[in-house]
Amino acid sequence: MPKFLRNRFVRIAAAAALVTAAITTFTAPGAGAATMCPGAGQAPVLVARVPGAALQGLTVDAGGRLYTTDLVSGRLFRIDRPGAGAVPVATVPSGGAGALAWTPDGTLLVGYGADARVFVGDIVRAAAIAKYQPSTGRLTPFATGLSGANGMAVAGNGTIYATNDFGSLVGRVFPNGSVQPDWAQLPSANGAVLGNNDGYLYVSRTFVNPGVSRIPTNNPGAPQSLVTFGGTDVIAAADGLTLDSRERPIVPTDISGEILRVDGPNRFCALASGLPASSVVSYGRGDAGFSAGRLFRAGFDGNIYEIPGGFDPNATAATP
Repeated sequence: MPKFLRNRFVRIAAAAALVTAAITTFTAPGAGAATMCPGAGQAPVLVARVPGAALQGLTVDAGGRLYTTDLVSGRLFRIDRPGAGAVPVATVPSGGAGALAWTPDGTLLVGYGADARVFVGDIVRAAAIAKYQPSTGRLTPFATGLSGANGMAVAGNGTIYATNDFGSLVGRVFPNGSVQPDWAQLPSANGAVLGNNDGYLYVSRTFVNPGVSRIPTNNPGAPQSLVTFGGTDVIAAADGLTLDSRERPIVPTDISGEILRVDGPNRFCALASGLPASSVVSYGRGDAGFSAGRLFRAGFDGNIYEIPGGFDPNATAATP
């Protein structure tokens, strides 16, 4: 069995019962691959590799340099431009490197504890966040006591949101590092990105009632479902999502290997297919390297692809 499949198997084995239940619940007609979005469907382009890694987090800095995390080794990598090698720049304190997100002052947040600990994350709350300073290369612990940090987003005031696809708790971290682990509850929330004016936290739902939701940040007890997958899409395993310039969620799927765009309530189409083990997507940033407007996918196979069908000249990597 390929290494990336072994790694993903470890994470999804505990959810097998949930997936089986979901399949019996959602039996919508028209099962199968999503319809291709108009103008999309071009072949993905391999732009970088991290051999042996199971990539979990993905983002790009203002200079167009890409950062990604390895779930297995706990390392944070930087890739300066498409085609360049991956440079390890830091290692999280206790393994399971997860989501990445930027603070308002340009610090890179690195989630960790995204390994087997997520299975009991709501109980033991072993996930944490560290701060990485790109200018110095220094990584320092910042916040602990979260259910998970598989997805992470930062508001303009510095408030952080963190998710766990094997739990129900969505955590909130204040700028001073204090943690509210149960800010919201949404089973299997995964991926995290804030919409315009930080009004909504968008999350994918991976194993329980698979689809995409948005949580009002001023009313976290009232999440809104945007799309619920039916038919064979129910086992697609939606993962780390982003938003395009029109605030449409772009979500990769671990199992079906599609990159999907949510166009409206229960309406979605595919930007690309044929990429199993996809874990996260992000737009680029800046004018060089992994530049703004271009959509990138990282996966548990250690590969990073550009998705030409997702090009959006006004879209950039998520920042506060």
